[in-house]
Amino acid sequence: MNVGRSTLGFAAGVLLVVLAAIGYMLSPPAFDPPPLTASPEFSNLPAQPASETRPVAATAPIRTEHVKVAAKNETLTATIKSPTTPGRHPAMVFVQGSGSGSGSEFTTQSEWLAKAGVVTLSYDKRTVGYNFRQRDFSLLADDALRMLHTLLQRSDVDPAKAGLWGVSEGGWVVPIAAASRDVAYVVLVSSPNVSPLRQVAWALNEQLLRLHAPSGVRDLLTRAMGGVGFDFLRHDGVPALQGMKQPVLALYGTTDPSIPFVESTETLTGALRTAGNPDYTIRFLAGADHAMRMTGGPFVPDYLPTLANWIRDLPRTAKPSVPIAGATPVQRFEASDVPAAPWYGGVTILWLTICLAAVGYVAAPVTEMVVRIRGRDTRLQAPLEPVVDIWPAVRRRLRRMAWTGLGELAAVLAFITLIVLFSVNQAGAWPAVQAGWLVVRLLAVVMLLQEVAAAAAVLSGLRDGWEPTRWQKSVLIGVLGGTGLLLLTAAYYGLYAFPW
Repeated sequence: MNVGRSTLGFAAGVLLVVLAAIGYMLSPPAFDPPPLTASPEFSNLPAQPASETRPVAATAPIRTEHVKVAAKNETLTATIKSPTTPGRHPAMVFVQGSGSGSGSEFTTQSEWLAKAGVVTLSYDKRTVGYNFRQRDFSLLADDALRMLHTLLQRSDVDPAKAGLWGVSEGGWVVPIAAASRDVAYVVLVSSPNVSPLRQVAWALNEQLLRLHAPSGVRDLLTRAMGGVGFDFLRHDGVPALQGMKQPVLALYGTTDPSIPFVESTETLTGALRTAGNPDYTIRFLAGADHAMRMTGGPFVPDYLPTLANWIRDLPRTAKPSVPIAGATPVQRFEASDVPAAPWYGGVTILWLTICLAAVGYVAAPVTEMVVRIRGRDTRLQAPLEPVVDIWPAVRRRLRRMAWTGLGELAAVLAFITLIVLFSVNQAGAWPAVQAGWLVVRLLAVVMLLQEVAAAAAVLSGLRDGWEPTRWQKSVLIGVLGGTGLLLLTAAYYGLYAFPW
């Protein structure tokens, strides 16, 4: 039954090369975004006019109201903060970014703006029709318009200065809502303007570069992204941008690691030129992150004054003397599209593979348990002595193999979760990424070695006259076959690629 270590090593080496070749041939084109060649104007932007950042007296007394707003298939809770001073005031609706967040995240901004004379409304995001897999930006735009109409019904709101503010994902929502003539102006904060898939891929690439992650990590993640069948990821926001006719204020932070801000600006200005809309103001704020804060802390000093002065001084500020100004933005790489996965790299096939492997692994102990309960233990059926000696050893190998396969799946999921958390929180250290990648690849190699060793043990036993029973054959097919499927999946995702 014993096979020489040199023979096993040679077989494992050959299989490793075969799997690496299979991964190379079956995988989609590599995701390798080229360096960005931006327009020359971005290399030497004029300073932001001082009049835009002049101090704002945010001292007016305010009141807070909580209202219910009927939306499609749901009733949303909104909070309105308004100055108590008489007369009509500018008004603004906060439209959230991604996630099922609460309107309370805008409390600081809404209170400050209300004290500065702007009526604000923030609302809890819908839970019906919005989730991780499905996002209807038109539905979200309808929610935003309903909130704006709630403000327009108030006697203290100036309809000529009532608009929408959108951050991040809200940059795909607000332009859709802006097709309504009721929207007097638009404020876009950290608006991607490229497709969600390109934005996520760009942000992920930037984070992996910061963490000094091996190139294989990027290949693993982008191949997984290319197989995701979420339609909203390939949303094209340009047509909606081209439909905006009202004044637009776009604010970007020069330290924002989440969006390709230079390309986003070029996309926005190109769309507005197509629309024949020259009324745009684009400002790059030094040191601002995705939320216009300084490394997650307080807002950068110029953000709120720029926002308040622009809104309150409309329509004069709709036509700035300098359309694009502020700190110099530096975007290293293009926001390239992630290559679409072939049919066998899609989520459906991936889940089918995992389910088949899991069934194979579960079938082994279940089958053995059923056989023992029914009193058909192999030791009672064994016609020859070698059967008693061979099967326990093979069974131990199969059990270790099944645990390794399950461990590999858990390690990959944990590793992807780690990278996503690092990217979302803009945190993490490169040793954690290196260690996680090492664990994932080592488990893949161990799984390969166990498959080779188990197959060799079975072949050796058959050569020595072992005749497995029917249930033993089912266990062998289930575990060896399930592991084989996982090996092919690992090959597709580059876990056996060279260099290591």
